[in-house]
Amino acid sequence: MTIKSVGGYDVTRKWKPVLLAIMAASLVWTCGFSNENQPVHKSRKYYEAHQDIVWEVPMEEKLIALTFDDGPNPKTTPEILDLLAENGAKSTFFVVGKRMERFPEVVRREALEGHEVANHTYSHLYFTKGVSRKRIVEELEQAQNQIIDLTGQNCQWFRPPGGFYTDTVVDTVRKNGYTVILWSWHQDTQDWLAPGVSRIVNKVLNNARNGDIVLLHDHVDGSTQTVQALRTILPELKKRGFKMVTVSELLRHRKPKT
Repeated sequence: MTIKSVGGYDVTRKWKPVLLAIMAASLVWTCGFSNENQPVHKSRKYYEAHQDIVWEVPMEEKLIALTFDDGPNPKTTPEILDLLAENGAKSTFFVVGKRMERFPEVVRREALEGHEVANHTYSHLYFTKGVSRKRIVEELEQAQNQIIDLTGQNCQWFRPPGGFYTDTVVDTVRKNGYTVILWSWHQDTQDWLAPGVSRIVNKVLNNARNGDIVLLHDHVDGSTQTVQALRTILPELKKRGFKMVTVSELLRHRKPKT
């Protein structure tokens, strides 16, 4: 059996629930996880106070950031880009280096259409306990160099695959000029699990708040339900008065530290 990863990148759907349970049990004492029920070395409050990790950006403005992980995908990503354009939306794509090598033209299009291209490692490696600082930096630099070469962008946002992180990861990322961007706990759509289009739609729309960061995927293992869900999500958010923006624009509205 080929073990595939949790963020929608190379995962055999049949084994996903089993793998998730095993990973959660084995990592519970060793790493931070984006889920509110998982312990971390330091509290979310600590990381937010130091602006080392961002989950969301509470604000009065009706801004929301839709983010897409694990791409590019030669079919799904262009379909998503078309929908974003139709609805006047901008997004941040957290891209994987190995997939950029295969589909560079898709990444170029993301940038040309005004979207943000951010770092999701070169090989979609989980940054859990035991991963050296050297390997973390290598994964970051390989992916970042590709982003710069393809787009001219040098975005300093980083999302760890699977949402896994340790204190070592956060410290290493920060010292190399990056900020960890996760997602609002109430906006994990789990679209990579193909839970049903209506569940993806309801997850986003029923929980939409100013300053949210929404987790979606433009590359999944197997068939995707994300594109179909976006056909409802995007116009409805627009109808409700939300402006769909990049993570950078969202953070420009963050209140300064006091």
